[in-house]
Amino acid sequence: MAFTLSGDDAVQELQPSPIPEPYWVAFSSSAAKLLKLKLKSDGYPEDGSWLNLLAGNSLETQSQKFPNPIATAYSGHQFGVWAGQLGDGRAILLGNIAGQELQLKGAGKTRYSRMGDGRAVLRSSIREFLCSEAMFSLGIPTSRALSVVGSKMPVLREALETAAVCARLAPSFIRVGHFEHFASTQNIARLKELADLLINEHYSECLNNKDHYLALFQKISERNAKLVAQWQAVGFCHGVLNSDNISVLGLTIDYGPFGFLDQFQMDHICNHSDHGGRYSYHRQPQIMHWNMACLASAFLPLLELDHSKEEAQKLLTDALSEFPIIFEKDWQTLFRGKLGFVNEQEEDIELIERLLQMMHETRVDFTKFFRGLADINSNAPISQIEARNDFIDRDAIDQWFSDYIARLQAESSVDAERKQRMNAVNPKYILRNHLAQAAIEKAQQQDFSEVAKLLSILESPFDEQEQYQEYANPPPPDLEFIEVSCSS
Repeated sequence: MAFTLSGDDAVQELQPSPIPEPYWVAFSSSAAKLLKLKLKSDGYPEDGSWLNLLAGNSLETQSQKFPNPIATAYSGHQFGVWAGQLGDGRAILLGNIAGQELQLKGAGKTRYSRMGDGRAVLRSSIREFLCSEAMFSLGIPTSRALSVVGSKMPVLREALETAAVCARLAPSFIRVGHFEHFASTQNIARLKELADLLINEHYSECLNNKDHYLALFQKISERNAKLVAQWQAVGFCHGVLNSDNISVLGLTIDYGPFGFLDQFQMDHICNHSDHGGRYSYHRQPQIMHWNMACLASAFLPLLELDHSKEEAQKLLTDALSEFPIIFEKDWQTLFRGKLGFVNEQEEDIELIERLLQMMHETRVDFTKFFRGLADINSNAPISQIEARNDFIDRDAIDQWFSDYIARLQAESSVDAERKQRMNAVNPKYILRNHLAQAAIEKAQQQDFSEVAKLLSILESPFDEQEQYQEYANPPPPDLEFIEVSCSS
């Protein structure tokens, strides 16, 4: 287990709180491969005792025992304000299997629950399950979701709902907030222990650097810069980029009020609790950089073990300044790929930014547009390009298509080869909110078939899947603005 710290208030050993009459809602056979589980033909575990384990009702199966489940404390900044001590208020870490930590979200109260009930609801659990697996299939670093187990136990949110437990997997669930916690309590011994543990288990390359802790910070910052570039490229909005929701492994974690862009809007807000737009789509890179600054502050005492305070501050400031450079480089590479370019040209960035501005002004569907761009015949008249009809300023988009085709011709692009490249990076299927909502509403009526179907579709997001064409469509007008809250 990655989190071996014990002996003070940073860790609580406890057992999950059982739920009555648990039943399977969803299970990922793909995630189960990480644990080397034997599955039946229906995709669920051969060993029936896994149902009770993943419900939080048992601590062992025929082949696994988890005698010491824990919840951990962390601290952090929420919406830019220091929130003090937080922690696993409804998540309990069972242990490690085959290099993966198994955590149950919604498994009951811990000492870090504050005013919460420690439970998750069916609605939010299905959303996290589907998005975790969708992101993995898109090639974006993420925690995985193994299962959702439901129960008729009532749980009060905005309305009365039913309980569910989502089983999550990750090599480690250590967050920026864990480092902030020990730094804020001036527990340097624990801060060092946590950093050493992380280096030994996940960042062994840092041992080659004489300044291990600076190298560790650089690697964490680099991973998160690359991660947010990938989010921007698929139009993913996290919704709550508090520092305690940021993985030090550069994984997407804590799926709450997330959303994929339908109509492209640079300042799109997917969390209706985010009244100031702090976590809107176009601000995600800036906010992730801000969170790395929070981590740098927490790392300062570690660097002061070998440097003066002034030297340590300069080293971390210099390392932090690399974040926007790494992000920008990856962002440019990803968007060049989305446009089908093989090489780099100076005018590419202007071409990309001009396109995004026009998409924003007309609210063009992000995923559908980039997927359809692969079908353009670069030798046909621009008047035959259907996508131009989606834009208000026809002259401006015609000029853009003219410049785009000229750019393709400048590198002797072959349409068939370009289409293959573009369809490998521009997904046809994403987890649109209206699709998730439809699956949730069926599940609330004890029909889990739509959850399973969506999972199957999202596991192959770049394939055509002719039988599921309607799942690639933008939402109908009455479902364009589904609001999602933190409790979702």
